[in-house]
Parts: sequence; C-alpha cells; structure tokens
Amino acid sequence: MTSVEERVAGDPGRAVAGGEAVGRLARALTFARRHRVFLPVLASAVVLRLVAMLGFQGAMWFPDSYDYVSGALSLTPNLIRPSGYSLFLWLLSPFHSFTLVVLVQHAMGVAVGVMVYALLRHRFGLPGWAASVAAVPALFDAFGMQLEHLIMSDTPFTFLLTLAVTVALWEKEPSARRMALVCLLVGLAAITRSVGLPILVLTLAWLTVRRAGRRAVLAGLVAGLLPVALYAGWFSSRTQRYGLTYSTGIFLYSRTMPFADCRKIKPPVDELPLCIDTPPAKRGRSQLYIWGRISPFHRFAQRKFTPDVERRAGDFAQRAIIAQPGDYAETVTSDLLRTFRWHHPSFPDPETYDYYLFQPHPPQPPSVAVARMRPYDPGHVKTKVVRPYASVMRVYQRFFFVRGTVFGLILLLGLGALLRRRWDALLPWTIAVVAILVPPTTAEFDYRYVIPALPAACIAAALAFTRRDGDTGHVIDRNHRGRAV
Repeated sequence: MTSVEERVAGDPGRAVAGGEAVGRLARALTFARRHRVFLPVLASAVVLRLVAMLGFQGAMWFPDSYDYVSGALSLTPNLIRPSGYSLFLWLLSPFHSFTLVVLVQHAMGVAVGVMVYALLRHRFGLPGWAASVAAVPALFDAFGMQLEHLIMSDTPFTFLLTLAVTVALWEKEPSARRMALVCLLVGLAAITRSVGLPILVLTLAWLTVRRAGRRAVLAGLVAGLLPVALYAGWFSSRTQRYGLTYSTGIFLYSRTMPFADCRKIKPPVDELPLCIDTPPAKRGRSQLYIWGRISPFHRFAQRKFTPDVERRAGDFAQRAIIAQPGDYAETVTSDLLRTFRWHHPSFPDPETYDYYLFQPHPPQPPSVAVARMRPYDPGHVKTKVVRPYASVMRVYQRFFFVRGTVFGLILLLGLGALLRRRWDALLPWTIAVVAILVPPTTAEFDYRYVIPALPAACIAAALAFTRRDGDTGHVIDRNHRGRAV
C-alpha cells in the first residue's frame, strides 16, 4: 500500500468524506453540463444588475413611491392603491436600507427568468437553448431592470404571478395543495396591484376548465380569497368599510374623460360637477382629470378619495360607457395598441416617462418626502449616480429592451400554442392578456404595466414549439424524448 492508501484505510471517515466530495463534484459537473447554455446567460443578467446597483446607488423614485414607504412606516392601508407592497417594505424595514430593497427586487427579477427556464426544462422538456431563449426577455429587458431599481410594486407583482404560473404547471396533475398555493400567490398579487384581482378570478376559472376537481377548486378559492379578505378587514380598520381602495370608480371616470359627453350621458344632478365643456379633441390625457389642475374633483367640497366621490365617479363612468360604447372602445383600443409599437415614444408624458429611465440626473424625492421617509433609511434616501457604471446602464437601455412589436409576436406565438391544443399555455397566455388589457380598459396605458405580462407570455410562446406524446400530455423534444430535465 502507498502512504495515501494506508491513511485512507486507517481512517474510514476520511474515505467517506472523500467519496462524498467526489460525488458532489460529479453532480456539479453534470449540472453545469446540463445547463451549459443557461448558466452564462444567467451570469450576464446578474452582472448587469450589479452594474446598475453600482451606477445608481440607493433606490430610484416614482411619485407613488413615497406613499408606499409611508404606508410601511405607519402600517395603514392606502386609499388609492392596494398596500401589499407597503407590507413587503415593512418586512424589510428592520434593516433600514433602501439598497437592500433594491437588491431583493433585482434578485426577484433574476428569479423570474430562472423560473421561466426551469419550468420549460422540467415540465416540458425543452432543450437548454430553447428554454434559455424564452428566459432572455425577462432577464435582459432594460426597462424591467429599471423597474427593479424603483421603489414600486411592479417587481414583486411580476414575481408573484410568475411563481404562481410555475407552481401551477410544474406537474401535470393539479393537486389540491398545489392549487391552493397557486391561488394564494395570486391573491397576494391582488393586494399588491389591483389588476391581480381579475387575474385571481381568471385563475379560479382556469381551475374549473382544467377539471382540477372539486377539492382543488375549493382549496384554491379559499386560499385565493384569504389574503384579499384579510386585507379588506385591515382596510376597514381605517375606513369602516370593507374594500381594497376608494379609487376604482375615480380611475374609471378618468378613463372616460377623453370622450364623455354629458349631452349624451344625461347624468343626475349630483354628478353634473363631473361634466366638462372642453371638446373631446382638445382634452388632455385621462390621468389629468384625477391629478391635474383641470380635474373636476376640485369642485367638490370634500376630499377626493371618499366612498361618496368614488360612487358618483364610478356611476358617471358607467353611464358614459353605456351611452358611448363606440367612443369607449376606440379609446381603449388606441391605448392598447401602444403596447405593440416598435419604438418607445414618451408616454403618457415626458415627465412620467423619464421616471422609467436610467438618467444622468434621476428624479430625487422632494425634501418633504425625504423627511417623511428618513426613518426607513437614514443614510440613502436620495439616489447617488456613479460613473462609469451609470453610463453603461444608460447606453444599455437605449438598445436592449423588448420592443412592443416583438412582445406582440410573443403573444401571437402563445395563441398559436393554444390553436395547436397546447392547453398548458392557457393559464400563462390569458394572464398575460389580462395584465395588458385591464389597465387601458380601467385607467390608462403605461409602459410599466406591460412588464408583468412578459414572463407569462414567454412561457406560453415557448409551448408553441413542443409536441405532445399521444394523450399523455407530456411534450417531447428530439434530444430528451419527453424526459424530465
């Protein structure tokens, strides 16, 4: 025996440890070989986000951000938008770091791409290169990265929806426990952004169409409504009324302002202050009739976001839609088509659009907001721009983002999967469609509303390139022949 062999023979524990080390190395090499295409893609996405964090130290800000942080500090529900994101910020508040919030959101952005890849490999057996291509839009869209850097609800919302789709499709057979988790995630998304509520209804309908069984549907219903019901109870602790917001009717009213004609609507006396005389061709964009100086809500003696004002605004909006259905359809369609433009023209106005850019001088919170938010992070409320990293991200954003026309093609591929009876594409494709359809239908188009739809749309599109193995529902590719990867 050699000296090494003698030492190993004399120490069985060392031999076992050595064998385990060799086994771990072999498994790591096998994993790296299996995912050899995706791992460099993933590493590049991580590096880009690190560059963004180095270039724009601290968080970036949007006007809604200040309310979210205030809600996290006071733990009170917001009257205008659901406060699920404020609860997320509250969970991270013991660390007193907006930089940590941004780091977690960037990690969520990376995780979204990983989920797209892992689902397509595990359940549907796509080859590594195809699953990697499907994950690229979520991992490398520059506007998505910038949203991850904003103190805004969009990234957690996208993460929750993508996780829900991944859990729903991870295995072929829908168990009650797994469907409960899916609906719970969508319910959490619903208290993060209002568009999650119709997606929750859609998910429950999908369970029924999927014939998941009475037990799974019931479990999904209970789990999905649980966070919504708890949030409504919390909302009532401030307002003495159960609900999620006091803004639904007000936003729908603003949606009708580009065309509403009181001569056709003939509203009751208490809604006449909501009428405007400006001809439709000369009116401003929808949101100005909530926040701008021209807003008719200034005519009311009471505060804007109250049950009475919301009721009157919502009733007026419904009358406008019923009296002028063609004008409403034209307004919605015009906004929806902005989703599919090749270029990214400034919309809804240059000031708002600039919030979505990596700028050399990003908008900073006003001094009043800084003072209000300082308890959350005493050291890094304002964004610090550091070159050359910031310049890299600015150049990157000019060229690397998902064009609206490309997104439209992705949706068409998902529809093609459904036409070829790839029914597993039904949930992600309809989630993507609802995510882009609800905002222009109920409020106004905004580029950031498209980002949450992108991962689900890519999953559905990828399924157009799979084929079913007889009636088993499993897909096959030439390399893996239906094996789970």
